[in-house]
Amino acid sequence: MAIKVSIVSLGCSKNLVDSERMLRKLRLHGYELVTEFGDADVAVVNTCGFIQSAKEEAIETVLEIAKLKEEGTVKKLILTGCLTERYREEAAAEFPEADAVVGIGDNKDIVEILDRVLHGERVVHFAPKTDVELSGERIISTLPFFSYLKIAEGCSNGCTYCAIPMIRGGYRSAPMEALLEEAAMLAANGVTELCVIAQDTTRYGEDLYGSPKLPELLTALCRIEGLHWIRVLYCYPERITDDLIEVMAREPKLVKYIDMPIQHCNDEILTAMRRPFTKAELQALIGKLRRRIPGIVLRTTLLTGFPGETEAQFTELAEFAREMRFERLGCFAYSQEEGTKAAKMPGQLDEETKTRRADLLMEQQMQVSDAYLSAQLGKELEAVVEGYDRWAECWFGRTAADAPDIDGKVFFYSKRKLQIGEYVTLRITDTMDYDLIGEVTA
Repeated sequence: MAIKVSIVSLGCSKNLVDSERMLRKLRLHGYELVTEFGDADVAVVNTCGFIQSAKEEAIETVLEIAKLKEEGTVKKLILTGCLTERYREEAAAEFPEADAVVGIGDNKDIVEILDRVLHGERVVHFAPKTDVELSGERIISTLPFFSYLKIAEGCSNGCTYCAIPMIRGGYRSAPMEALLEEAAMLAANGVTELCVIAQDTTRYGEDLYGSPKLPELLTALCRIEGLHWIRVLYCYPERITDDLIEVMAREPKLVKYIDMPIQHCNDEILTAMRRPFTKAELQALIGKLRRRIPGIVLRTTLLTGFPGETEAQFTELAEFAREMRFERLGCFAYSQEEGTKAAKMPGQLDEETKTRRADLLMEQQMQVSDAYLSAQLGKELEAVVEGYDRWAECWFGRTAADAPDIDGKVFFYSKRKLQIGEYVTLRITDTMDYDLIGEVTA
């Protein structure tokens, strides 16, 4: 009987791609893959260690599986990912229940590690970060019509609040030929929606080709037969060039949506964060994007409570967000991460202040979102079918304005049976919180 293995993938979509590559290797070597770790002989936890809340989730998951191991349900436990990469010796010591504690560079050897664990060995090893695979076959764990395409690993931006360079190393682009081959394979296997991701997608190719090549990559991806929607996430504003804007405006497969994390607008805070742009430059860029790409949906991420942030600077941020009217916005309280430059800065704020400011921004964004959603009433929008809600007795999915697992949904009624992954035309009839309601017209 085949040994059953489950991979628990925590954190971001970039981590998920790593997990999918490990799944492929395990299946090729005869292991049976199961979705629930409670049904597995071996549980592999691909951890996140980016901010405090992510670390807490990872620890809770490990302890939950450790309890199942103590009860005899799970036989072996393997830990990898950002948490173990960031806290190498600590993780090996603090989780004696783990049969293997390895780094992100060891994921390519997951089969060997599992084999050694099954033979009674405890594996503690941390390969170089540069050993992380930049491309390769995967088992898609998302809905069958959708997949991520990770185009680079690591980050070299050096933002003072961020631990990613410590965890993942410097920016390393995957060769364009390998990415196009991977995307073509995904399309041949039924993927019609592709999300292009990296820690900074707009930096793609700079290390390999001497200058950023995201516009060229996106143009080539749009030529792949079978792809219907291509979405770009994590675009840094200082690298959103006229060439990139032109490609976004020109290519029909590129959904008119840009995820552009800015974190703040106050020039002093941006300088302290080591973000190389100003409030005036942000305003100019946002204006240009909306002029050149009519109907574009802009998503951003804001950070409240950065060291030294005054009430006046927070008020400036709130006013900026209200004026810019981002269609999609997420806000997080600053997390003081050891090893980062910001962690040692004076003026650290208390958790209550940081959280209160984040909550105020999200309350404000609800009003912006309500106005945006109300403006969709009566329009006909394309949506992709994700499933059927038996409780509500209606279908659900996403429009081009909604990134998977980030933004809202659209719930809709249809007189005919639909297929998962089908693209339909909806007439929007109502709104509900961050979601739309409609009916199929075609």
